[in-house]
Amino acid sequence: MDFRDFDMAALAPAETYKLLSGAILPRPIALVTTCSAEGAANAAPFSFFGVLGHDPATVALGIEKRPDGRRKDTARNILETGAFILHIPDVALAAAVERMAAPEAPGVDEIALAGLETRPGRHVACPRIAAAPVALECRFVSQVDLGTARDILLGEVLGISIRADAVDDRHRVDAGRIDALARLGGPHFATVRDRFTL
Repeated sequence: MDFRDFDMAALAPAETYKLLSGAILPRPIALVTTCSAEGAANAAPFSFFGVLGHDPATVALGIEKRPDGRRKDTARNILETGAFILHIPDVALAAAVERMAAPEAPGVDEIALAGLETRPGRHVACPRIAAAPVALECRFVSQVDLGTARDILLGEVLGISIRADAVDDRHRVDAGRIDALARLGGPHFATVRDRFTL
């Protein structure tokens, strides 16, 4: 079997991004809501994220900066207020996720633009997207310095809301009922509907 080898030191950042985002598949999507220090709601999807631990429950977000080097609203809001809600969107929310990915001016409410209803967070002062099957309410813990391209932010999960039909009394989550949306390379998405058991 033949392989092509790539030396990261020899690649431009855009080439590295294309290789990583096209090869690490599928990536779940985090639909993150925050509020600015002035109280303006914000929402944006990110596929560079993951769960890092359970004791304490910890998640990480990798939020790319704007082309001019400025922080995106999500990162700025998290750093200023210390709070965010990370949602796992389902396939039914795909069009809204794509709408909220569009760049908007600071202060624009992407949740309203996408036509989504919200509920107040129970543990943090951020809006929770009512239609999302999973919501992790998080407190900002720390920032990891990996260079200037991305803000790497860690959050402690203070509370989890899971749609009642998707979790049982033994805390087992039904992946089929969550119907999570995943990201592939470029404009392509995937689902977790095709599964097998070993």
